[in-house]
Amino acid sequence: MPKGKKASRKSPRNQPPANHYIETMLEKVAEKQRLKYAKGRQIFSQGDRADAIYFIEAGKVRISVISGSGKEAVLAILGPRDCFGEGCLIRQHIRVSAASVLEDAVLFRVEQAAMLNALEKHAALSQQFLGQVLARNIDLEADLSDQLFNHSEKRLARALLKLARLRKSGSEPDTDIGKLNHELLAEMVGTTRPRISYFMNKFRKLGFIDYNGGILIHIELLTDLVLHD
Repeated sequence: MPKGKKASRKSPRNQPPANHYIETMLEKVAEKQRLKYAKGRQIFSQGDRADAIYFIEAGKVRISVISGSGKEAVLAILGPRDCFGEGCLIRQHIRVSAASVLEDAVLFRVEQAAMLNALEKHAALSQQFLGQVLARNIDLEADLSDQLFNHSEKRLARALLKLARLRKSGSEPDTDIGKLNHELLAEMVGTTRPRISYFMNKFRKLGFIDYNGGILIHIELLTDLVLHD
């Protein structure tokens, strides 16, 4: 991007801001709470009672699991318009994962009974929610395939592009995903912190990313690496 030119922050055409999207989607839900969470706060822990579903209006949320030996793995990084904790709707009584806030977030919390009641009564909401859950499932399948078949460099590139997609609010070719430590990226990719540091330095030298207080992703260049590696 030429120096001095500011990236456009307008939302894509025909795509309402996340707060309007969530409010419209949940307008038929009789009971819901709009909550603010500070960075680093735990929303729920693995093993907690599963009694509500959450919808993200702003911010980023990390979904992770911890093995019996104490090893943590990041399943997903979610952003505006995403939902999580939906397992409570299919008789999942205990949380099988944990959710924590990566940056200050605004969430809607909907009790299990209220969400089920709204889905039963309102077909439009049911269809919209089903589409959202299916899209999330497809994304998880892609992540699993990535872990099984791609090397860590390509997995890191895909992880950075997914984070850029969460931040992207217009047609700008470059997206700042904020500050992320290499330890978190290592958990997302499934490799070691030194390997992440090595590849991030390589990406910077090749012009795929820049450090400008946060991490600036040059989306087209990084996408070419993923598609033509």
